[in-house]
Amino acid sequence: MVPGGPTESERPSVLFVCVHNAGRSQMAAALLERIAGGSVDVLSAGTEPAGRVNPVVAQAMAEVRIDLDGRSPTRMHDAMVRAADVVITMGCGDACPVYPGIRYEDWELPDPAGKPLEDVRAIRDEIEERVRTLVKSLA
Repeated sequence: MVPGGPTESERPSVLFVCVHNAGRSQMAAALLERIAGGSVDVLSAGTEPAGRVNPVVAQAMAEVRIDLDGRSPTRMHDAMVRAADVVITMGCGDACPVYPGIRYEDWELPDPAGKPLEDVRAIRDEIEERVRTLVKSLA
């Protein structure tokens, strides 16, 4: 267990961060919630959140029976980062604070903004593969 992190009886916490919190981080959070089945606390946020979730992203997720209705982009704040055991960044550069004892990963993935559904599906599928690997590493 990391210092300041969960005790052995608590669930690990994962924070997904991208710029707008309207695409990649929303998909990753929803996929982790499904795959982990409640065994992980999941948050997503953006450094410059958009006004709403990208509708093409919502459509791609609906195809795999994940409903993003009711989700809205959230601004990342320091307390979110400090509370996480793992922080996954996706294209937000140096905007995310780094603290000792927190595991960081940077997932280089294309931004789905402005992309057609076919491209967003490929991004979704890549995120799902990475999330499955992440879950195994948290077990």
